[in-house]
Amino acid sequence: MPVFTSSCLARAGGLLLACAWLLAGNAQAAEPTPAQRATFKQAYAAAEQGDDWRALAGTLHDYPLYPYLQAAALEHDIRNVDRATVEAYLKQYPDWIPAADLRRDFLRELARRQDWSGFLALYQPGLGDTLSCDALQAKLAQGAALDFDRDLAALWSQPNLPDACDPVLDAAQRQGLLTAARLWTRIDRAADAGQAGTIASLASWLPAAQQDDAQRLALALRDPAAALAKASHWSDTPRARQAATLALVRQARRDVDSADASWQQLQSRFAFNAPQRDAILRALALFHATDFDDNALARLIALPAAAQDDSTREWRARVALARMNWPAVLAAIAAMPPSLQQDDEWQYLRARALAATGDTAAARQQYAALAGQATYFGFLAADRLQQDYAICPLSLAGDPPREQALLTQPALQRAFELFAVDLPSLARREWNRALHGADEATRRLAADLANRRGWYDRAVFTLSSGDALRLYDLRFPLASQDGLVPQAEQAGIYPAWAYAILRAESAWMSDARSGADARGLMQLLPSTGALVARAAGLPWNGGASLYDPVVNIALGTRYLAQMAQRFDGSTWLASAAYNAGPNRVDVWLAERGTLAPDLFVATIPYKETREYVARVMAFSVIYDWRLNRAVVPLVQRMGPIGQQYVPPGPDTPRRAVACPALPPAAGASVAAPAASSAGS
Repeated sequence: MPVFTSSCLARAGGLLLACAWLLAGNAQAAEPTPAQRATFKQAYAAAEQGDDWRALAGTLHDYPLYPYLQAAALEHDIRNVDRATVEAYLKQYPDWIPAADLRRDFLRELARRQDWSGFLALYQPGLGDTLSCDALQAKLAQGAALDFDRDLAALWSQPNLPDACDPVLDAAQRQGLLTAARLWTRIDRAADAGQAGTIASLASWLPAAQQDDAQRLALALRDPAAALAKASHWSDTPRARQAATLALVRQARRDVDSADASWQQLQSRFAFNAPQRDAILRALALFHATDFDDNALARLIALPAAAQDDSTREWRARVALARMNWPAVLAAIAAMPPSLQQDDEWQYLRARALAATGDTAAARQQYAALAGQATYFGFLAADRLQQDYAICPLSLAGDPPREQALLTQPALQRAFELFAVDLPSLARREWNRALHGADEATRRLAADLANRRGWYDRAVFTLSSGDALRLYDLRFPLASQDGLVPQAEQAGIYPAWAYAILRAESAWMSDARSGADARGLMQLLPSTGALVARAAGLPWNGGASLYDPVVNIALGTRYLAQMAQRFDGSTWLASAAYNAGPNRVDVWLAERGTLAPDLFVATIPYKETREYVARVMAFSVIYDWRLNRAVVPLVQRMGPIGQQYVPPGPDTPRRAVACPALPPAAGASVAAPAASSAGS
């Protein structure tokens, strides 16, 4: 097989010689020029494609990211590269991220080649389950025997393992290490994790008399309705009861009425133990509640104490809210544990119930306790009291010497440079390595440095707790270069709402990509982007273009406008539709469309969507304040369902923002409650 040999690395006299460009200096280097960055981008693209990157990179020997070029070329040619070349790179860059990636990927290649001696020479523990199993396979190939406690115990605790582990498990079975007891330990763990495939693969290694028990568990996970249909013919054994319990709980999520019917048939056939009965009753009550069935509230109230958890207690209150049964709401909240009662949502909804039952003084006291917070429920409480919103911003105190010290760190230099050349994923990895173990003040300062470079998501993720939440200028950036304000205005939507959606969707990560393939700042699916572009008469250059912030915002604001138009201009309903889909929101409106907006949000069945709407509406207030100094209250923006909503304009009445008297935080100063302009 031909091999890739570096022209820059060679062995001479037993010593490894390297080109002069291999190590970047540790001192702060001069800021790279735009020409260097443009050249690096071209060279990096060439290296990734297997083209002649060296011809493009002749002027980059001192550029801080030069080693990334050779790593990219080696990765492209991983099928042909020789071990000596990889080892040379690893020796020169033992602590670099591309070296770690190259080691991992070359180990996979060596395993594919079944070069087990080479594999073991490069292998290091802690590189993941796939390579752990490859290492065990390498030892087996050299004649070693497996020891369960030493070699397999950690892997065995995983409910699911990669395909690379199959030969190792086969060997362990042949050695007699996979006893029935050990198999059942892992099967039970897989059942708890919902891994039907793992259970099915292990079943054949059980004694013949036990295989059906395992297959029933796998069926309960894959097709609970089919398992329940067969359960009436199962013998009443502990494993049959386990499978029936699992099937009933799983089916309750899919179709609670059919699960209920199966429970009526099976509860007398099987001697379910108390925890099993509690799990079944809890699932049935919970999913009758999420369907808002007529008997849901009674079922939740009647649940045995041992069957209750925070979800059933919350849903008891949500079902009562949907019925506007205010005494039942108060009783449900009173039945919650104190930790849950202290949640802002339940404090606010308790105040709503107190007001509805005539206890105005207690309601106002509860609202006042919340109204000092810059949160969704704090803003709603302030609306109930008709008082100004409480937003008390902080700003970071400058520290030039410490900034300069930070900028001398090679990993942070690389992080900033990777961001500058549009490699944000790699930039985040260098960032995390640079700041691993850093104190809070250092991390805040680094986030501020990143923000000044247009790398906004670093502040969003770094400033996520304590008094750092009040660093609003960093946590809620106004990126005028991406054109959000003019694009939102052209689309006919309120810019503060568009900013809030963007912030909630991607936290300002322009390369964000969801499991469903939603992309970019406003998390659009490529199919959605194509449809919106066609409808709006905008150019469309494929799904990859959604990672361009300008393109993403242009299409995302138009899609938001479509959602708002579908729901009478309502931004809060459109926000729910943006998260859960408009068809799902239509179903909820048909069922509970007479509720007040705050109660409707509280009764959204999906926890993710409830929290998303609350987050977006709170963010929209903060962005409104940042853009306009004063804000349009939520009570005006969350108008009644079915009432046409018109986005705020220049003459829309606004509410002032106050700053409660709070002590300054260490390393920060209290700023006046004023906003930057959109162009700042």
